[in-house]
Order: sequence, then C-alpha cells, then structure tokens
Amino acid sequence: MRKSVSAMLLVAAMLLMAALTGCGEDKKPAEAPKAEQTPAAAAPAPAAAPAPAPVKEMQVGFVYVSPVGDVGWSWAHDQARKAIAEMPGVTTSFVESVPEGADAERVIQNMARKGFDIIFTTSFGYMDPTLKVAEQFPNTTFMHCSGYKTAPNMSNYFGRMYQARYLTGMVAGSMTKSNILGYVAAFPIPEVIRGINAYTLGVRAVNPKAEVRVVWTKTWYDPATEKEAAKSLLDVGADVIAQHQDSPGPQEAAQERGVYSVGYNSDMSHFAPKSLLTSAVWNWTPFYKDVVEKVRKGEWKSGSFWPGMEHGIVGIAPYGDMVPQDVRSKVDARKAEIVAGTYKVFSGPVKDQNGVVRVPDGQVLSDQDMLGMTWFVEGVVGSTQ
Repeated sequence: MRKSVSAMLLVAAMLLMAALTGCGEDKKPAEAPKAEQTPAAAAPAPAAAPAPAPVKEMQVGFVYVSPVGDVGWSWAHDQARKAIAEMPGVTTSFVESVPEGADAERVIQNMARKGFDIIFTTSFGYMDPTLKVAEQFPNTTFMHCSGYKTAPNMSNYFGRMYQARYLTGMVAGSMTKSNILGYVAAFPIPEVIRGINAYTLGVRAVNPKAEVRVVWTKTWYDPATEKEAAKSLLDVGADVIAQHQDSPGPQEAAQERGVYSVGYNSDMSHFAPKSLLTSAVWNWTPFYKDVVEKVRKGEWKSGSFWPGMEHGIVGIAPYGDMVPQDVRSKVDARKAEIVAGTYKVFSGPVKDQNGVVRVPDGQVLSDQDMLGMTWFVEGVVGSTQ
C-alpha cells in the first residue's frame, strides 16, 4: 500500500513538472500577417536618343584664275576650300588657271551639269559667264567674287580689303625715305582703284609728302611682267613696292634692289624676308563655311556681301623685323578703331588727283560710291585707264 501511494505521488509529481515546464517555454510571438507585397513598378527604360538627322551631302566647286600654288589670290581662296572640305558631308573640287571669258563659262557649266550644289567663281571677269550659267541652272547656288551682278540663285561677294590696304599704307609711308612708293596693279577696275586709294590715304596719313606711283600690267597673274613693272618703278626712285597682283614677282624685285615691299593676298615674307614690311591678307574660311551651312539648311538668300576686318575676312600679316615698334603701335591703334567701327577709311575730307573734294569733311563715302570708284585720290601719280 505504501509502495502504491509512493508510486502515485511520483506520477503526480512528474505530471506537475511537465505542466510547469510547458508553461515556461520561450515561444516567439506569432507574427502579424504581412500585408501582401505589390512589386514596385519597374522604372521605364530611357527612351532611345533620336538618331541624328543625316547630314545633307554637299558638292562645292571653285573656279580660279591663277594657280593655287602661287601664294596669291587663288591660293588664299584654296585655303578656305580645304577648310570647308573638312566639314561633314562636304566634298570640293576646283579648276585653276581658267581664263576669263568663254573658257570660264565652259568650266562653270560643266560643274553645274555634274550637280554641284554651290559654285564659287573667284575672279571679276567671271561675272557674266557665271550669270549666264546661273540662268540655265536655277537649282544651283552661284557665288561670284568681286563683281556686282546678282540673280535669284547668284550672289556677289567681296571683302573690305581697303581697310587692310590703308593699314599697310601707314606702314609703307612710315618707312619710305624717298617719299616715292610704287604700286604694281592689275586692271583699272573699281576693286583695284579702291585699294590703291586706301593705301595712299594710309601713306599720307603718316607722311603727307609721299606719293604713290601706279603701273598697270593688265594681267592678274604673270610673274615676269609683274616683276618688270616693279623694276620700272624702282628705276624712278620708289623705295617701297606694293601690288595688286597674284605672284610674288614685285616682292622679289624689291628685295633684289634692297628696298622695302608690301605684299598682297597672303604673307609673302617667304619670298622676300629682307624686304617685306607686311601684307594685306585674305581669310575666306569664315565666309565660305557660313555660305555652305546656309545653303545646306535652306537659309541662303541672294544678295551682295561685303564683310570686313571685324569679321576676320581681311587683315594684315605679321610685321617684318625692320618695322619699328612705334610704327607698329600706331598702326595697331588705327586697326582697333577700324574693327570697332569708330574710324572709316574714306571719311572726309578726301580730294581727288585734281584737288576736287570728293568727300566733304564730316562725311563718309557710301558703299555704292566705293564699289563704283573710278577716280584716284590726291597723292596718286598715274591714270585710271
């Protein structure tokens, strides 16, 4: 009986311990039911960049009156041609040493027939042939340099080279000892006459006693003739030679005689390093690039264009070592005034060779009068014929 009681007590104790143990179990609290997770909307993929519009292909032609290797007029144009040939989608072509007249018309027409988009004709005598071809090819853009005629698809253009001529005249007038300066000139057309007059005004602005003697060659590019013309001026006492010619012949003649010279079109110091004071130079690149882009975009309009020094189209080459600092400073100051528009080269009073006042004091010669100039200013020795 005692054993039975003991056994019963043992069983009860064990049941109690099991109950107590069950009550002390470290149970984790039931987690609250999670809200249903909606996947975040995926960020939209970036839109593909629109494909760049295809560049319109442009074929551009140039017609030159002289060789491109002469560092003269045609060379300057060809530097700009090379620059636009680097533009996307632009291909260029040129024909050099094309005589003015029937030959020019044939070359221009051949380019138009081949589908050129723009044709630059770069000599005064190409004006009428260019106009004739332009009338036959209304969908081609024609740009004629130095003329005055236009058509719906043909413009004329030039640069205000007279501004640079004036500055080179200041240098020449400061350096002459004989007060006789020679000028070898191509043809007596307004473009050339205007340059001679501007040069003379620059000379006499610093040296009122000096005179500029002109010899006409009636050629654009003839090295031998140009050199001989320079020698004829040296023979009458000229100690500075300037030019409106394409070759460095006049520069070479000046150096051979041990006198100074002023170049044109480009820096001609390579040909006459001991002689060259400076040069009046062209930079057609900004203008030609602008024309190509306007034609490509359909924004080109016919007109007459005459950009100047403020646009970088014309300028002067670096001074030769023989040019004193005081001369450089004076010329640089006047250049800054021209660029700023505060000084006008043909501002009055301006007299002609006969002493007649052509531009009264306080007035400025109009573009129309400059473009049609057929008279020489006071200080020029020579005829406009």
